[in-house]
This record gives sequence, C-alpha cells and structure tokens, in this order.
Amino acid sequence: MASLNFIGGEKGGVGKSVMARLLAQYFIDKEIPFIGFDTDRSHASFQRFYSDFAARTMIDDYESLDHIIEAVTEQPTRQVLVDLAAQTMPPLSRWIEDSDVIALLKESETPVRFWHVMDDGVDSLGMLERLLALFGTSVSYVIVLNHGRGSNFDRFQASSARTQALKLGAKIIELRKLHEASMRKIDQQNASFWFAINSRGAPDGLGLLERQRVKIWLAKTYEDIEAVLK
Repeated sequence: MASLNFIGGEKGGVGKSVMARLLAQYFIDKEIPFIGFDTDRSHASFQRFYSDFAARTMIDDYESLDHIIEAVTEQPTRQVLVDLAAQTMPPLSRWIEDSDVIALLKESETPVRFWHVMDDGVDSLGMLERLLALFGTSVSYVIVLNHGRGSNFDRFQASSARTQALKLGAKIIELRKLHEASMRKIDQQNASFWFAINSRGAPDGLGLLERQRVKIWLAKTYEDIEAVLK
C-alpha cells in the first residue's frame, strides 16, 4: 500500500538527505515502486544521487507541492518520499492545512509518515516537540537518532518529547554511523549506495573492506526500515 513519507528534522546537517537516500535504496533493492521529491534548492542531494527517481519541488509553491499528492493518487501501490530541506515546516504545514492534505489522504487510506532525523542537540529535540504539537494524532512518526551526527542521546531518552512521541505511536530507530571516509567517498562519487558498493577500480572508489562495511551498514538499516514499514 502506498504511503507518503516526509523525511525531515528542520535542522540543517542532521542527515535528512542521507535517510532519504537510504529509503530510496531500500525500495530499489526490494523492488518496491516509489517516486521521490527534493525540496532543497541549494544542494538537492537526494535528486543528485537518485536522479532517475527524484524530482525537484518548490516548498513555497502550492502547484509544485500539489504534484506530490498527484503522485500518491496516480499509483496507489507506489511509495512517495519527500526530502525536506531545513526550515521548511512553516510553508509545508500551510500547504497541508490549506489543502486539507491529511483528510484527503485519509479518504484513500494512505498513511502520512514523518521521519524526524535528529542529532543529539537540544534544538533537534525542540523541533521534535513542535512537530508533535503541530500534527498530533493525524500522522505517524519515525524518530531517527542519527549516530553519524551525535553520540549521546541521553537527553532525548529522558525527554517529555520522547514520552509524548511514544504515546502517539511513534517508532524510534537508531541510524548507525558509517565510517566517515567511506561516506565521504560515496558523496564524492555523486552515486547511489548500490553504485558505491558495486563499482570497483575507480580512483576515488571504495576498497574491498569499505564496500563490505557499507553492505553491513545497509543490511542493518534495512532491518530497521522494515520494522517501521511492516
């Protein structure tokens, strides 16, 4: 069944696009139909790495955002991913409210899911609180604790935001840290994770053990994604 997945976090540099790319690669590897939208005007890394599957959309243009809903309704078995840039929630929430997007998709029994990607900073926690207050029980939530952007999530574990999220049925996953040199090489290639682990002999490509570590990282992340989507 189709679902609309917003991958955000409001804060820059927390790994939103990495999570979007992981979801895209998961759908490709599992042969699940999907389409992606990239709202980042400056970097558009999701579109850059998965250009065959992702298109640019303008977060402050209702007609551009409308294409997201059209993509959901055109193919009821297709997953839709929206990679949200930093500080995009105000225009996005206005579009959702003015268009009554949640109610429209509820009629077709299409779930709306927010993936909130976090580092271990207090501002990520505050943004989670605002997200939960904004949408309440009308959507579902996946909280992604990105260990590539933080090492100590004790503040989150003890927070009222975590308690509230669990009351709302949120799922919490921990995105393991990939070795920085490997991630840097993948980013420099402007290629998918599949290409990174299957391309051999390139001057700036991954070595044998680097490819192995990425495969293990992907496999463990896929397990967490499957637990969310099932």
